[in-house]
Amino acid sequence: MAKGAIPAELRRQIEELIPHLRRFARYLVQDAEWADDLVQECLVRAVSSFDRFQPGTNLKAWLFTILRNIYKNDLRKSANRRRVETDLQNDPRTYTEPEQESVVALGEVGAAFALLSAEHREILLLTAVEGVPYEEAARLLGVPIGTVRSRVSRARTRLAQLIAPPQREGAGNAN
Repeated sequence: MAKGAIPAELRRQIEELIPHLRRFARYLVQDAEWADDLVQECLVRAVSSFDRFQPGTNLKAWLFTILRNIYKNDLRKSANRRRVETDLQNDPRTYTEPEQESVVALGEVGAAFALLSAEHREILLLTAVEGVPYEEAARLLGVPIGTVRSRVSRARTRLAQLIAPPQREGAGNAN
């Protein structure tokens, strides 16, 4: 096999992972165009350095690592880092179709998710949305598995707090 040539089966697997890469990128940057740029750059780098991929390892995790590293490098280089962080915290997900409770609930979860720290959004996206096992997430993020477990726990707790309806004063008092 020539250097840079990717077997057809692996090419098919990469193509199947593109929607997962796009979803991960969209949650990282909250901007469709930037996310598409990240995915494109990720795929270009993956193809150009495919000889570094070790067969038998997790292709999805390898691609996520490349995408995440590109994102982090973009943030480091960006003179607009504060703007990016502000955009992530002020995600305008306010439109819903009338009388569709599931759409409203999903919007509320999305708005609460956007309020989480970047660290918590990232860990929930990897483990809860993408189904990456904790061990793989630990390798991907370069942290111990105990850190992954505690981040997931804290992120879930915080998300539940943000989604829970506010407690009314005097609620629960029997008269």
